[in-house]
Amino acid sequence: MTIQKPRGTRDFLPQDMARRRHLENRLRQVVNRWGYHEVVTPTFENLELFTMKSGEGVVGELYNFTDKGDREMTLRPELTAPVMRMFVNEMQAMPRPLKLFYFENCFRYERPQKGRFREFWQFGVELIGSEGPDADAEVIALATAMLKVAGIKGDLHVGYLGIIRHVLSPLEVEQQGKIMRLVDKKDDTGLDDYLEGINAPIDLRLKLLGLISLTGSEAVSKARNLLGSIPELDAFQQILTLLDTYGIGYTIDFGIARGLDYYTGMVFEIYAEGLGAQKQVCGGGSYKLIQLFGGGDVPSTGFGLGFDRIMEIYDIEPEPQNTVVMITTESTRINAVPVACKLREYVPVYLDIMNRNFKTQLSYANNIGARYALILGDREVAQGLFTFKDMKTGVQESLTLNEVILKLTGENH
Repeated sequence: MTIQKPRGTRDFLPQDMARRRHLENRLRQVVNRWGYHEVVTPTFENLELFTMKSGEGVVGELYNFTDKGDREMTLRPELTAPVMRMFVNEMQAMPRPLKLFYFENCFRYERPQKGRFREFWQFGVELIGSEGPDADAEVIALATAMLKVAGIKGDLHVGYLGIIRHVLSPLEVEQQGKIMRLVDKKDDTGLDDYLEGINAPIDLRLKLLGLISLTGSEAVSKARNLLGSIPELDAFQQILTLLDTYGIGYTIDFGIARGLDYYTGMVFEIYAEGLGAQKQVCGGGSYKLIQLFGGGDVPSTGFGLGFDRIMEIYDIEPEPQNTVVMITTESTRINAVPVACKLREYVPVYLDIMNRNFKTQLSYANNIGARYALILGDREVAQGLFTFKDMKTGVQESLTLNEVILKLTGENH
């Protein structure tokens, strides 16, 4: 019987992993240069961590289980809550702001479809302890810089939940949350029905529906005409001014809600070309979640990149390595071992471990796309030389080991 991989998961072959690591390393370079530091949290957490954040309804989307100590646990469905839990447990005394990033796999029990898997990877950033336009603008600028090195042409939409919350302030908190989720889903019919059902004031309805329809360069001035001069609009304008300073193009979109109660101010989403309906590759904003987990009233701003979605359109190929295959005879295999060990300090080296003959070894070098073949026969051993063959051009030359290293690295050893 052949055992298949679980539904909603994938196997990544060597060529897949080469591309994934290539993108991962490019993203890591960017966040490191912006002064962010990597953290890792457990693959599974207490179930309560996510029900506190998202409510009991989230359980249906989780890979949750009871462990042998009768504790309710779950595989992590996302990484913001675990990082906030880690901050409360271990990082509250550290100097602020804390600039953190992570790249880990997450798990959600949902119907697999194009661009959605039960196991997926998320590259995310959390900026903890700084509140205001500077932190918000930096996080957005970082997200756009990361997508740029991935070769992704993104359409950035920026909104400000504080403005919507200002409009909804006369309503109960639970009602506000429900409205936010309907706005996030773009469910206009459901929103109309709900506002009617709770008998929301006509003035509030008109302001809300007018606000969430505003997009584009005139959106802020139109919002001022609709709502008057409120502090939240001034705060949003400061963020936009900083984004202009960063040289970032954006679309103002007051219809972005993110649908989660803990988002407080700025929110943003980035959509990529070439992905069809599932085109959102990044989403985030400013939020307050730490207090929920027993910490102080600490502001945070962050985002998550959909790594798997980006991989669907990532077309930057890793540069091929100068792979070397050593070609030996039965009598020179033993001589090749220390040579391979030395060369592996600089480049990938294949040494025959299948007892293949000379011709088959050379054929193997061709089949794996090796850049060079390094031939060590009886004659070469006697002369203290190697036959160095460029597999691309077919050119061969006799070289010392030092000369081989110089060819492979451009350095003299």
